[in-house]
Amino acid sequence: MQYHLNGFRPGDPEWFEDGRKNVRAPGTLPDKIDVLIVGCGPAGLTLAAQLAAFPEIETLIVERKPGPLQKGQADGISCRSMEMFNAFGFAGQILKQACWVNETTFWKPDHNAPTTITRNGRVQDVADGLSEMPHVILNQARIHDMYLELMRKSPSRLEPVYSISVTDILLTPEVDSTYPVEVTLVRLVDDVPTGEQITVRARYVVGCDGARSTVRHAIGRELIGDSANQAWGVMDVLAVTDFPDIRCKSLIQSAFEGNIIIIPREGGYLTRLYIELDKLNEGERIRNRHIDIDDLIGAAQRIFQPYRFDVKEVVWWSVYEIGQRLTDKFDDVPQAAVAHQLPHIFICGDACHTHSPKAGQGMNVSMGDAFNLGWKLVAVMKGISPPEILHTYSEERQSVAQDLINFDREWSRIMSERPELNDDSQENEPKFQRYFIQHGRYTAGMSVTYQPSRLTGITTWQELACGFIIGSRFHSAPVLRLADIKPVQLGHVIKSDARWRIFIFAADEDPYQASSAVNQLCVFLSEDSRSPLNRFTPPGGDCDDVFDVRVIFQQAASGLKLDQLSPCLFPQKGQYGLIDYEKIFCPDLRSGSDIFSVRGINRASGAVVVVRPDQYVAHILPLQAFDELSAFFAGFMLPVNKR
Repeated sequence: MQYHLNGFRPGDPEWFEDGRKNVRAPGTLPDKIDVLIVGCGPAGLTLAAQLAAFPEIETLIVERKPGPLQKGQADGISCRSMEMFNAFGFAGQILKQACWVNETTFWKPDHNAPTTITRNGRVQDVADGLSEMPHVILNQARIHDMYLELMRKSPSRLEPVYSISVTDILLTPEVDSTYPVEVTLVRLVDDVPTGEQITVRARYVVGCDGARSTVRHAIGRELIGDSANQAWGVMDVLAVTDFPDIRCKSLIQSAFEGNIIIIPREGGYLTRLYIELDKLNEGERIRNRHIDIDDLIGAAQRIFQPYRFDVKEVVWWSVYEIGQRLTDKFDDVPQAAVAHQLPHIFICGDACHTHSPKAGQGMNVSMGDAFNLGWKLVAVMKGISPPEILHTYSEERQSVAQDLINFDREWSRIMSERPELNDDSQENEPKFQRYFIQHGRYTAGMSVTYQPSRLTGITTWQELACGFIIGSRFHSAPVLRLADIKPVQLGHVIKSDARWRIFIFAADEDPYQASSAVNQLCVFLSEDSRSPLNRFTPPGGDCDDVFDVRVIFQQAASGLKLDQLSPCLFPQKGQYGLIDYEKIFCPDLRSGSDIFSVRGINRASGAVVVVRPDQYVAHILPLQAFDELSAFFAGFMLPVNKR
């Protein structure tokens, strides 16, 4: 973590200086706002935490509940979400507090005694090398807490306004073209409207307000899909049991009583169970069954046979119907009008896709929606990019949600199938076990790949860095930071600050020669008028306000002389012109993990790896491709003289 750039500041460096220009009294609402976020779920808080880093962007987040979430709801955190949390700075807290999912076990009916269950197999939950981060379990409320703390410490001092409901949203640019969205809000007491209405105008509105989204309804979008006729229950319990895998993620298929998914929870004692209940009749809703907690406990006890399961305390429980539904678009612009109309209203998370919770993807995909949208809003409101790039949010995330719907539909179907009772082979994996193993990359959150677009380049030079797949998330690897010989993960330099990363992997050549490819590229970036750094970085700021350039040499740290490297690699920043020594890296050969080998970097020629602010690889280019690098950024950024 870097701080003291503009002078020494004592105290906790995670408390940023208050950068607000307009300070409102707690609970009060402005007349006009840059971004209004509706809903304090994981999507809303992910977006709010991104925007909170920019006090020049006035953000308001409202929630109809009276206060923060305390318990229940989602708990599975994928490896990909952990990588994202690292960009926000609180992955370490989660690693400390969460339950790590290391293995998953599978149970099926005992061939000799079908009314009882027996373990059929166990697998490593996350394949080696998939991510430096584990799959973990932590109460969604704790994730909210960490986002809220981050927002409180931010330069914006952003705090949600609770007990506020949105009643109407209108797009009226003829009234105010700068703040074209008119939002009517009402205050609540005990979830009942008080009659006090407030009108706020916003540049952009983002609905993160769940499956019954008011924002989605206001823009005329619908959740389209099926509600399957299968009921499931979920409960968080403190229980005493002799079931041997109670602290492992476990998938259980019984012969006659349904299925269970066991999720061990944080703290060492708490357990979550997803329990298959009776099928529903055509058109029947689960509320008509009047299912209570005793029904869930009884079902669990029958499935666990021959093991006992004695519930001592129920922390939270709910019942739900499996259904997969999706909207056709995630913003307010009709598909036919994309060429001439700009989006101003967006939806994220459950507001645009719903599915069962058993695959553990809901919270993760919802946060991914917001992470995709947040940096684009920042780029537009800071004048770095034109508002047309906001179309890419729906373009990119709608296909991600469709993949989730397809996966969840098949996973739910397989989990509700009856097992084969005539199979006595321990080696023969049940279908649900095979499907789980085959889709490990998906459930870890690593299968998202954005297609070529204005923000994602073509694959012409992919072979220069075949381990960094264009359109996929940047796969971190160990390196040494040269200045202090500190082992770090290269991907961990990517922070949630809306900046683009340009990673320069040096060619196999003398790093001290001015004619070397890496030095020629650094000179181009710092001095040439065509350089994206010079064309798109606002005057008066630091040279890395928009682009964060890092260089990775092939030589071992002991073979590099810091004082003989190009001065371009030591940018001077801040009010004192202090030198940033953290831009240069080399392989961590002590760990036996040479990033050039691990990620398939062409050693002869090197490579430029361009990474988006949301950690996805945007382009791979040769070190000499100056024009191509400039043209790529010119496709979605505004030159300084045209803002």
